[in-house]
Amino acid sequence: MHRSRSGFTLIELLTVTAIISILTVLTTAAVDNALQQSKATSCVSNLRQWGMALAMYCADHDGYTPRRGQGVQPVWIINRPDDWFNALPPYFGQLSYNDAVQQGNPAKPGDKSVFVCPSAAGEPQYANFLCYGMNMYLSPWIRPEPHKMQELPNPSQLAFMSDAPGGWASTIPSSLGYSVIARHNGKANVVFMDGHIQSFDGKYIGCGTGEPNPELPDIRWQTLTGGVNQAVMP
Repeated sequence: MHRSRSGFTLIELLTVTAIISILTVLTTAAVDNALQQSKATSCVSNLRQWGMALAMYCADHDGYTPRRGQGVQPVWIINRPDDWFNALPPYFGQLSYNDAVQQGNPAKPGDKSVFVCPSAAGEPQYANFLCYGMNMYLSPWIRPEPHKMQELPNPSQLAFMSDAPGGWASTIPSSLGYSVIARHNGKANVVFMDGHIQSFDGKYIGCGTGEPNPELPDIRWQTLTGGVNQAVMP
């Protein structure tokens, strides 16, 4: 008499287990990729607001840009109204960074804030936490006046602001601590002086490896307005 089978053989159970494991890995990778993409999209949205605020600020100030804040050292001077992190937030209805600090509510990792890149949630907490940095060559305090938009050649090629380490107000690609950060799967988001945004491979623009390459065809950090290398200035 023929007997019907009940249950699974060992080989069948191992096969099913292997398939489930593979599907779990694939699903986890897909979810992680979607999450990272969502964070990168939120970062782009933040930078778009900063770029729009820059345009409105320049329109209100005879073409002058805000100041970049401090340079090669972590930022600790936060009360100057002309620095970008104080001058621009009112243009999208938010408190200046200094006012937020005075009210006991400064930006910090994990906040849903235009100051904070979502992908920076696990990064170190600095005394003043700014996930974005203005181009270090633009409008340093050593200049008698900030740069004017009209004097900057090819604004569509000139970086205005990008992903940066949390403790600095200004940044450029560098091997030093203030370097642009490629925190989006090896890419860094950059908003340009004309307001458009682009994502760049960190190795391509020199994140963590060296100073900005002036020969790149699609992005530059140098203002081309003459003068000394302002990146080494306060």
